[in-house]
Amino acid sequence: MKKKLDLEQLFYKYNEDTIRNRYITNNHIEPLLKKLDSNFTINTMEYSVNGLPIYGIKIGHGVKKVLMWSQMHGNESTTTKALFDVFNSLSDAGLSNVLKSCTLFIIPILNPDGALAYTRLNANNIDLNRDAQCLSQPESIVLRKAFDAFKPSFCFNLHGQRTIFSVGNTNNSATISFLAPSQDIERKVTENRKKAIEVIVAMNNMLQEYIPNQVGRYDDAFNINCVGDTFQNENVPTILFEAGHTTNDYSREETRKYLYMSLLSALTTIASKKELGQRHTPYFDIPENKKLFYDVIIRNAKIVEAQKEYILDIAFQYDEVLVNGKVNFQPKIKDFGDLSKFYAHRTINANEQLVKLSADSALKIDYEIDFVLINDRQFSLKVINN
Repeated sequence: MKKKLDLEQLFYKYNEDTIRNRYITNNHIEPLLKKLDSNFTINTMEYSVNGLPIYGIKIGHGVKKVLMWSQMHGNESTTTKALFDVFNSLSDAGLSNVLKSCTLFIIPILNPDGALAYTRLNANNIDLNRDAQCLSQPESIVLRKAFDAFKPSFCFNLHGQRTIFSVGNTNNSATISFLAPSQDIERKVTENRKKAIEVIVAMNNMLQEYIPNQVGRYDDAFNINCVGDTFQNENVPTILFEAGHTTNDYSREETRKYLYMSLLSALTTIASKKELGQRHTPYFDIPENKKLFYDVIIRNAKIVEAQKEYILDIAFQYDEVLVNGKVNFQPKIKDFGDLSKFYAHRTINANEQLVKLSADSALKIDYEIDFVLINDRQFSLKVINN
């Protein structure tokens, strides 16, 4: 009987620790591209709006072709880090069947301008994931040309998601989320979708051993302007990977591990299965993501405004701001009132004691604030242990 791969141990063995945290650009990956061994073919495919190179990486010699792209949104970098961990791992004997059965083509940073500026959009302020039909941007054309030339058997659309997502209505953060996009307005579970779904089922089964109840499923409303929906519509099984949040992991290094494990689980499933699409029903047991999380909630806060006292909850969300090559997390007030139906990654119970804002001003949505005073004791709202 073939020994089961220990994907977590593979991560610790092959983790590329020269790239960490949230800000990942061409400048970070170019030295790593030069270090890849001769099994990899690396080329400059085209250039971004601002003239930055968009790299393509090819490895393997199998008949099953897997196309992957990361950082289509420039500020979603966790999957890029995980890809370089995967590259390091492909020399492992336990993964030899992946390269025998599959050929991989990877675009590690599709939107290098957005990556450099740490923005979702490209340099023309266009969301590339809404440009699949118009193909108005050079980066969109690069991906489309790669799709047409490579003729993939599978597509992996690699993204990052915000900290707001819960697994269903639970207080579990969606650490990893998946979607097999619809390929028509009716959202039919076609034979094509079933293949993507079976791979997701395999990944979810693996992840439940490590992060039980922390895997979510995205809504499958059809939008032909989205790249995944377009490729699925053209009968290529496509999977959306979303790297989310886990406890105290704003640098997304823990999530990186689980994303890495998911990628290898997907690749080994595709490599080893003669036929996919038979086991699809468990996919719909994965709870859909809900937007039920804030970064910080102060519960039971006493607020005095206009000489009146109120007991309420105050919710804060972090804005991600690039400062001197590092992503800072700036707390902002996002809501206040009865927030009992919402959860937080960090909860502070004020126990009905007086809460004052750092500038002693009135509650205001989108107000930037670094700390509060609770009964004259200072509580920082900044990220802890990041």
